[in-house]
Amino acid sequence: MKIKTIIASEVAALDSDVRTGGGTDATEALQAALDEALACGGVRLIMDGAALVRSLHVHSNTTIECLTSDCGFFQKAQTNRSIVSNANWDRYGLKDRNIALIGGTYNQDCRNQAHDVPREDDAPNRLPTQDPQNDRKWSLGDNRWVFGMEFYGVENLLFRDVIVRDFRTFALTVGGFRNVLCENVWFDLPNRMHAQNQDGFHFWGPGRFLTVRNVGGRVGDDFMNIGPDEVDETSSIEDVLVDGVLLDDADQGIRMLTTGTGRLDRVTVRNVSGTYRSFGFYLNPWFPKATYGNFGNIFFENIDLRQTAPNYDYRPPMLFNIGGNVECMTFKNIRHHNPCDSRTLFEIGVPFYKTDAVLPDDNKPRMKTIIVDGLTVIEEFEAAAGTEYIQVHGEVERLMVSNAAVLRAPGLEPAGTLLAMKEHGKIGTLHLSHVHVEGLETLVANEERVARTLSHQVETGARP
Repeated sequence: MKIKTIIASEVAALDSDVRTGGGTDATEALQAALDEALACGGVRLIMDGAALVRSLHVHSNTTIECLTSDCGFFQKAQTNRSIVSNANWDRYGLKDRNIALIGGTYNQDCRNQAHDVPREDDAPNRLPTQDPQNDRKWSLGDNRWVFGMEFYGVENLLFRDVIVRDFRTFALTVGGFRNVLCENVWFDLPNRMHAQNQDGFHFWGPGRFLTVRNVGGRVGDDFMNIGPDEVDETSSIEDVLVDGVLLDDADQGIRMLTTGTGRLDRVTVRNVSGTYRSFGFYLNPWFPKATYGNFGNIFFENIDLRQTAPNYDYRPPMLFNIGGNVECMTFKNIRHHNPCDSRTLFEIGVPFYKTDAVLPDDNKPRMKTIIVDGLTVIEEFEAAAGTEYIQVHGEVERLMVSNAAVLRAPGLEPAGTLLAMKEHGKIGTLHLSHVHVEGLETLVANEERVARTLSHQVETGARP
């Protein structure tokens, strides 16, 4: 095997612009260069300019390297496919390996692409399956959505120093993977459209060993969705590290979605900051089904998101929603500074998008342990008056809150609640340790719904 290096300007017209488009369609010339990997074993395509393309497919042992962020690709209008994907799609097998996209801008020109297309019109890009029902799920319905980039069945996949601009729906979708690294990836969305599924990262199982580091930008829905069994209800994702996320007024932050028998386990998310509009973290099955998903050990650390005006009105905004079957979720060092509204921080026990769903007595999700270790809330204005910072809507076996400080400024009337037990909320054991609140009206509302409370160094009502 020999990796062949190809300079793009020597084989194709690079007369486009990654921001404004135009130029000559270079798809055939660049695809021919990428297909050299079939003959020699691998290709390194160096993009030393910007190309107008429809859709490109890369094989194993392929690197596309753009020299600067002004180099890359602008998608031709009404292509209605991903800009780039791997050549051999597979749901459960690793058919391609060693693929890297380094540097550059990938502009899908979202205003001139369809949101979705009929599946029969997308035959070249369909997954090789003999199961029409699963094929329909993978396509997210009867129509196939137009993603920015998509890779299915790849081992050793790298995205580094990449800008994805004006993606039509999901910017970057990966499914059926092993060993993926996304580093210094930015989502640029000057043409955001309301409720058009302009998500950022989307990861579907089965998958293992996923690292996302130093990423950010603006999206029109979830910045990131880790949904192991979202499309087949059986796949799992394990061993995930997300470290360093900067949100630029994202509609929603990070979603973790397990709805069937698949499992999401050994996940760490740390160092998330920036601004968001409606929802910070959705951690639930989302779809109303009797299985309630399968969350293993999930850990969040160092979260400092500032809310802006919400853009969705189908339910109240919140920072964390937690629902479904949960073994252990830990939240460490969560900061909420000068909130501009009264959104709750932890909404526990709402498993679906239907916030008013009534769960049957003989089949309820099991939420074992939820730990909040390090919570700082600073209220300087009346905008957050009356907030219930932790709401419990379902049954939780063990809730631990420690090292918490909720401080309303002197001069503001006492208002708000640290922990509110809602109509169907129940806690087996509540641990409160090193909790200090100033200016809140209530520490625990409807405490009779708590079977046992253990308290250590809890201070309430102190005023300077």
